[in-house]
This record gives sequence, structure tokens and C-alpha cells, in this order.
Amino acid sequence: MSSFDECFQKIKTDCFKFISSQETKTEKFKNKGRMIRSFLIPICFWISKKASKKKPLIIGLAGGQGIGKTTITSIITIILKKYFKLNAFKISIDDFYKTRKQRILLSKNKHPLLMTRGVPGTHDINIMLNFFRKIKVKKFKSLKLPKFNKAVDERCKQNLWYKIKSKPDVVIFEGWCVGAKSQNFRQLRKPINSLERIQDQTFKWRQYVNYQLETKYKKLFNQLDGLLYLRAKNFSLLRRWRLKQEKKLWLKSKNKKNLKIMNKDQVKNFMDTYQRITQQMFKDMPKYSSIIMNLNSSHQIKNIRYRYK
Repeated sequence: MSSFDECFQKIKTDCFKFISSQETKTEKFKNKGRMIRSFLIPICFWISKKASKKKPLIIGLAGGQGIGKTTITSIITIILKKYFKLNAFKISIDDFYKTRKQRILLSKNKHPLLMTRGVPGTHDINIMLNFFRKIKVKKFKSLKLPKFNKAVDERCKQNLWYKIKSKPDVVIFEGWCVGAKSQNFRQLRKPINSLERIQDQTFKWRQYVNYQLETKYKKLFNQLDGLLYLRAKNFSLLRRWRLKQEKKLWLKSKNKKNLKIMNKDQVKNFMDTYQRITQQMFKDMPKYSSIIMNLNSSHQIKNIRYRYK
């Protein structure tokens, strides 16, 4: 029996249980065994070789909206804990969104489009940088990290925040724009969709978001020791998958009151704010990601490519 097969036998029950918790009556995962055995387990072996007890290994995982980052990250974390006995912790850049109050203020002072969460500038970078700094100190102290509720578009109360009681060996840091780079003035000036043409005629919003990538986010992404990238075939697929994600969010929300679930038109407008950076990442990420996972139109990993062994 190979090491991959041995690993699969030990972790499949826990992984399948997690996957089952993410499924709905109409949305089922296909070929989950193959995805785990052929793609995710080898990635975990790659991560484990880089991990050290001396300092936490910080791995970024990026991919477009609705592509499956949270699911992939969760399965990788389960494998690292169960088979490799590593203290692995996963966190999403989404949990660091600024509060609605902060974004309202930002939209008034900078640009109305900054009320919409997602783009660089709508996250609390200082909390993230502080987190990465604290997990690297010799005398680790337990800490709490924010949790964001997308269904109500607001940060959760502190009693619901994530608690980290022991120093992690591995941190999987996932997010749609993790690792993204800024554009030059020529690229930035030309609108790529109707939202930019109509709502950002002076391209003030684009300049603000781009400046965040050039400065604060660059500093944040420099903390990464490796980068995994989930690559979709095109942006249209991401729109479709994001709409499915929104429907799933509705189905899984226990309290239906005060929800801010988006309809089809709202999802389109929401995705338009992500389009520029996402499409630039299609071009850039394969150049400098450690591992690229290519997805087919059926939302399944087709193949993976290792850039750095």
C-alpha cells in the first residue's frame, strides 16, 4: 500500500463527513474520493515536508468566488491534523471584512462602491498582520480572531470569534484575492465592465483598490511561505458558481430574518466588483503560485501543476 493510499484510508471518514455537511438535497459532491486521493493528499504531503515545529508555515490558498476555497481548505486542514498530526489552523480573508459601520464611513469618504465587501480596502489588514506576528513569537499566547457572517453582511459578536489556544504548525490562509498584485496605470484606466464605466467614471475606486494592493496587501501577502491557486476556466463559470453559493447560504441559514442574500442581478453586480482583479489573477497566478489546481466546467479538479517541489 502506498503512503497516499494509507493516508486516504485514515482520513476518508472524517473528510466524507465534512463534505456531507456541506451538501444540500440538490447539490452533491461528485468524485470526492478521487479529488482527495489524487489531488489533496499529495498537496498535504508537500505541505508537511515544509512544515516545522520552529515556526508556523503560512500557506495561502486563492481562487475566484464560489470556486470551493473553503471546502478545499477544510479538507486539507483535516488531513494535516488527522494523518500528519500537525496543529493546522484555517482562516479566511473574508472573516476580516470591516464592519458595516466602517464600510459606510469608507464609502462616504472614499467611494460609494466601497460599501460592497470584497475588494482590497474592505478588510482590516492590521488585525491580519497582528495575527501573523503573534503566531511567530516564541511565547505564544492564546488569541481570538474575528468571524464574519455573510448572510447578514456583518462581523459576528466577539463571543462567536475563533479561539486559538495553541501555536499552529500550519496556517492555511484562504481568500479570493490572496496573492493578487496591483496593475499599472494603463491597465487601470480602461473600464472592463458596465459597473466601472457607469459607477466609477473617474476611476477613483479603481485607483483606491489598486493602491491597497500596492501597499498594505503586498505587505500581508509577503507573509506567505507558499501559495496554492484554484483556477477556473473563465469568469462566467465563477458567476454561476457564486450564484449557487448564495442559494446554498439561504438554505443553510437557520434564522431567515434580516438576511442579506443576493438575487441573480445582485450577484452579477457584486461579481462585477471582483472581475478586474480576478481576471488579472487568471494571467498572473500561474506564474508565481507554488501549486495550480485547474478546475473543469463541472466544478471538479481536472489536474494540478507543481511549480516548486
